[in-house]
Amino acid sequence: MRQVRLSLITPFYRPEAKVKIKMILYWITTTLIALETFAGGVVDLTHGRTNVFSGPRVADVVTSLGYPVYVLVILGIWKIPGSITLVVPGFLRLKEWAYAGIVFELSSAALSHALSGHRSEVIAPLVLTGLALTSWGLRPPTRILGGSLTAKTGIRDATS
Repeated sequence: MRQVRLSLITPFYRPEAKVKIKMILYWITTTLIALETFAGGVVDLTHGRTNVFSGPRVADVVTSLGYPVYVLVILGIWKIPGSITLVVPGFLRLKEWAYAGIVFELSSAALSHALSGHRSEVIAPLVLTGLALTSWGLRPPTRILGGSLTAKTGIRDATS
């Protein structure tokens, strides 16, 4: 009887299944954060609305936080290539910078809203920060700086 129970549970603990689930979760989180960052860059550059079709204009939000409107151009210019970098193969060091920039931008947005008294506006950037960090944490070895070396040799170096 014990042998039967183990054989029913064992398929769920296969290492291949764990890797496959991790890869699926990686691509879901990466796609979501890349799309959000790309759309955010376009909205920033066009001074559109915060919810694409509704909501306040991003220029009004940025000025209510005490920032000049031209900061949207700077953010928009960096968000678009950063989002593309996350999904294309290669460019491992650039991916690290893209993730860092996205986390800095989103966590700064949350902090800016909190310090300006817009407490209800803190949740979305914090959730997106978590999404970006989850994507970063789920990266396969081929998308980690020094990770492909680690995957082939099993040796971890200072960059992985």
